[in-house]
Amino acid sequence: MTKRALITGIAGQDGSYLTEHLLSLGYEVHGIVRRHSVAENQNHRLHKLNLNDNVHTYYGDLLDYPSLIRIVNEVKPDEIYNLGAMSHVRISFDMPSFTIQTNALGVLNMLEVYRTCAPDAKFYQASSSEMFGNSVDDDGIQRLTTPMNPVSPYGCAKVMGYNLVRHYRHAYKLHACNGILFNHESPRRGSNFVTNKVVKGAVAIKKGLQDKLELGNMDSYRDWGHSKDYVRAMHMIVNHEVADEFIVATGETHSVRDLCDTVFGKLGMNYEDYIVQNPKYMRPEELKYLKGDPSKAQEILGWQPEYTFESMLEEMIERWERELK
Repeated sequence: MTKRALITGIAGQDGSYLTEHLLSLGYEVHGIVRRHSVAENQNHRLHKLNLNDNVHTYYGDLLDYPSLIRIVNEVKPDEIYNLGAMSHVRISFDMPSFTIQTNALGVLNMLEVYRTCAPDAKFYQASSSEMFGNSVDDDGIQRLTTPMNPVSPYGCAKVMGYNLVRHYRHAYKLHACNGILFNHESPRRGSNFVTNKVVKGAVAIKKGLQDKLELGNMDSYRDWGHSKDYVRAMHMIVNHEVADEFIVATGETHSVRDLCDTVFGKLGMNYEDYIVQNPKYMRPEELKYLKGDPSKAQEILGWQPEYTFESMLEEMIERWERELK
């Protein structure tokens, strides 16, 4: 019997790659899209994959409880992937109320609909390394046991969502899981995220389309992987026989400065000639360092990343070399 998956945030970076992965496994994929997104942007990633004939989408919103009930009752999913969120950490400082509503109360809404309408399904929650804030173990690694001390409205909301999933699993005996994903990028990443902003900006400078690139904190460190690798982990997590929490990360860390040096270097340029720091891109409170421990996912699930930091960036560069004219 064909499995049915329901994805919130299906039109995002991870949603589109997860859709592609599940279709390759023979799934029937259903996704929720938000009506007040511009249609061209809303389905941009799915159109590029030519998947629309094989994917069923529905208008809904994590904050619109009746729409969630309607969709879950209609789809009758075997697996629910809650990827929908206000996903930009810097913007969460400008829109804290909306961020908390979407990324915390939105999770609560999905869990309630899951509990009441599809309790036999499996549930995956997209949790985030931003939950750790500046907490790090003595050896410079974040683990499942590392205290969570978020330093942004986004991180605070994600902690609430994470704990709600754990609560619903224990209280209602549901197969509800958390994947704590560290930063993951791809050619489909929005260009206001620093990785794609740097890649797009560097290619534009190389092509003579712009002169400078404005960035914020150059000395924050992140554990960057590829979205394709991480959506494979999502499917492994939700299908593990025991619902649990897993960290998905590369176990390596690079600074934004390293990122710029690598990208500009691949294009034959020195980033120091083109980068301008602009305070408006700085966070009111900075998250300085992230480096995750993926050993549990590797040992229990057998997950391993296929992309390296450099191969991920090369794929992103190729996109903008094709598209920027």
